[in-house]
Amino acid sequence: MRKTLYLECNAGISGDMMVASLLDLGADREVLLEVLDSIPADGFSIEIGRVKKAGIDCCDFRVLLDHAHENHDHDMEYLHGHAGHCGETHVHGHGQEELPAVYNHDQEAFHIHSHDQEAFHVHGHIQEARHVHDHIYETPRVHGHHHGEPHEHSSHGHSHHVHRGMKEIREILQACRMTEHAREIAGRIFEILAQSEAKAHNVSVDEVHFHEVGAVDSIVDIVSVAVCLDNLGVTDVIVPKLCEGTGTVRCQHGILPVPVPAVANILSAYGIRIELTGMSGEFVTPTGAAIVAAIRTSDRLPGSFVIDQIGLGAGKRQYERPSILRAMLIDRSQGGDVVYKLETNMDDCTGEALGYVMERLLEAGARDVHYIPVYMKKNRPAWQLNVICDQGDIPEMERIIFSETTTIGIRRVEMERSILSRRQMRVNTDYGEAVVKVCDGPGGKRYYPEYESVARICQEYGLPYRTVFEKLTGLAVKADRIGT
Repeated sequence: MRKTLYLECNAGISGDMMVASLLDLGADREVLLEVLDSIPADGFSIEIGRVKKAGIDCCDFRVLLDHAHENHDHDMEYLHGHAGHCGETHVHGHGQEELPAVYNHDQEAFHIHSHDQEAFHVHGHIQEARHVHDHIYETPRVHGHHHGEPHEHSSHGHSHHVHRGMKEIREILQACRMTEHAREIAGRIFEILAQSEAKAHNVSVDEVHFHEVGAVDSIVDIVSVAVCLDNLGVTDVIVPKLCEGTGTVRCQHGILPVPVPAVANILSAYGIRIELTGMSGEFVTPTGAAIVAAIRTSDRLPGSFVIDQIGLGAGKRQYERPSILRAMLIDRSQGGDVVYKLETNMDDCTGEALGYVMERLLEAGARDVHYIPVYMKKNRPAWQLNVICDQGDIPEMERIIFSETTTIGIRRVEMERSILSRRQMRVNTDYGEAVVKVCDGPGGKRYYPEYESVARICQEYGLPYRTVFEKLTGLAVKADRIGT
């Protein structure tokens, strides 16, 4: 059964906002924490709680880092302020620039460090309720992480920086105790992030060792997003646009325009729509943009839909527009739905090749694949290949068609359709469990045993297809009526 996630990014998107919104939707926290415990890196803690943003209750996900590795992603004075504003400086290491210390409301100093530093142990006491800028943080859940790679220290007491590239990232993901599907999602996000940074700096992907790719907080955010999406069973993701601010932001390499180069590269490469709000600030982070590029399957909402669940994720940065990401699980089975049809004509492709490409397309996520006999110019008999798919699957569908057939061109059409509500039910029979599709039609429910279940029973017990089909239909009707 397909599950559709709609991301409303009116205040942009970042990794922690995305994790928080998915947790608020119902992703299993225990499953997430177990995976995070397996990350082979030391010195970070996780805090999950509730905050108020513009009076709205939201879930808050925090990766807590220590002073030696704080990257100041959420420090507004560092990101958009001016050096010396706080009136105090701290010299870090040899020959490095003097930068201002920044204080939170507990007057605990955080020293400025560059964005490529590692993550860390959390020191100090986490209070049950504390003020954080313009909202109250209540009853947090703190989850410590105290194993993994050791930290080396210099004579000045600061951690030795560990530079991680994609090779190290892949090794970390492989070591994490998560499903293969979650690992695939996380790997895809990191690849997109690395590609965008590589383009921005004109280096190869293997040479990328930047904060957004290698820092522990980014690793935790991306792994968490992948685990939560997998846990929720999301199959389709709709993101119509990303709202972004204007102006400049401070990062490792100095003052950069918004959107920063890595974000702009992702938006360009993946055709993601952007709306500039006119407000000063960075609303879309490179991690947030990479997440959207990796998981988005469409930028078009259906004409009508039902909202099943809502998750609100809080951001940490304080801008004029409240930093909230709203994620919704929607039911688009009733009313309008948008799909794409790909079609091409072929007069020199064998039947075996056509059968093979159909299998490849269906395995890659095509909603439907079929052939129509046609006559082309000079009255040549041929086949027209038709593929129904989601917008996000178009590149992969076209790649398969061009690779496996003799065609030199593919037509593409956006189509609206009306579909009946459907679901799958599992029926216990004398021949084992079987899967039956149930559709709600104008005249009542319709039951369609899935081909794979019918074929398995026929082959194992030597029964006729029609006999098994009718028996499973009857059992499904009976089970559905008694609610089993």
